Amino acid sequence: MGGNLAAALVVIVLAVALAAAVYAVARLRSRRAIATAAQRATYDVLHIAALAADPLRTGLTEAAAGKAVRHLRTLTGAAGIAVTDAERVLAFDGAGDHHREQVAVAAAKAVTAGRSTVLSSGELPCDLVDCPVRGAVVVPLVLREGALVALSDGPPAPGLVQATAETARWVGTQLALAELDTSRARLARAEVRALRAQISPHFIYNALTAIASFVRTDPELARELILEFAEFTRYSFRAHGEFTTLAEELRSIDRYLTIERARFGERLQVRLQIAPEVLPVTLPFLCLQPLVENAVRHGLSRKPGMGTISIVARDAGAECHITIEDDGVGMDPAALLSSDDGVDTGQHVGLRNVDDRLRSVFGDGFGVVVETAPGAGTKVSMRVPKFHPGVRSSA
Repeated sequence: MGGNLAAALVVIVLAVALAAAVYAVARLRSRRAIATAAQRATYDVLHIAALAADPLRTGLTEAAAGKAVRHLRTLTGAAGIAVTDAERVLAFDGAGDHHREQVAVAAAKAVTAGRSTVLSSGELPCDLVDCPVRGAVVVPLVLREGALVALSDGPPAPGLVQATAETARWVGTQLALAELDTSRARLARAEVRALRAQISPHFIYNALTAIASFVRTDPELARELILEFAEFTRYSFRAHGEFTTLAEELRSIDRYLTIERARFGERLQVRLQIAPEVLPVTLPFLCLQPLVENAVRHGLSRKPGMGTISIVARDAGAECHITIEDDGVGMDPAALLSSDDGVDTGQHVGLRNVDDRLRSVFGDGFGVVVETAPGAGTKVSMRVPKFHPGVRSSA
């Protein structure tokens, strides 16, 4: 009897201890959780908005609208919701899909007029006896690209009108950012085309002249130079990819310098110091080539006797530090600061292009730094993040 009582006491003690432990854990978790209903609501709204933002940042397409529409319905609290362009419904979620044609017509009118409208049940006639739709709110998006249409299971209340208007404004902001991203990509491609047009005529002429000089005296060298020239132009004029790797860029520069050494002979010396860890680093396409070409064309070609180009890439933690230095004739720093394009003869076009592209991709803190003076050579330095959102090589 005494043994049974002792066992019962042990069980009771263990149960109390377990209950106390559960209570303590619950309190600890409650302290770590979002404390108030308002905070929870804020988190939920921001989380849902983030889920909708990702597809919308690709533009107003059927695929993007299809991924975002469910989250947009949650934000508005509508019975059904449609995302349209200026002519048709791109995506629909919730009740009222059979009103698709009416929604498209109403959205087109709102986009043309440039103002929101509220539709009553009489403006959305339906043959279905159990149709829950009793009205709709139609709000055109920014730039009149399309509209957001929220369908209601009762007469559209002021709260639904306001929620739809604010959600449509937010959607328009995401689409405007998508257009900005697209414009930046187009600008980057245009800058690369401009850079190619600026570099290529000079190099092609000099390369072909150098190759022609060896056709009779050293046919094997001429053949090698032709192959190097072909690989260099294939890389420089490739049709895809805004970005490349440091390894690919250096490989192209090596081909360029092989041809230039055939022109200059022992007058041109090259020193490389590349950390293996930074070879996979991604950077804008044709980012280093114009700097090396400037060093040869405007630094060493005008210098009597031997000249040296040094290309250094160091591992600096989260960044890669790159310098291209020559001991040539140098330049006047004031010429670099001049914004008068009429004074620029082409010598600094590549340098400005690279600086603009680095800043547009990585931010204003990542432009080129130039150290130069007449007779003192030129050193161009840049910092490249090892990882940056949206920057990925297609090489």
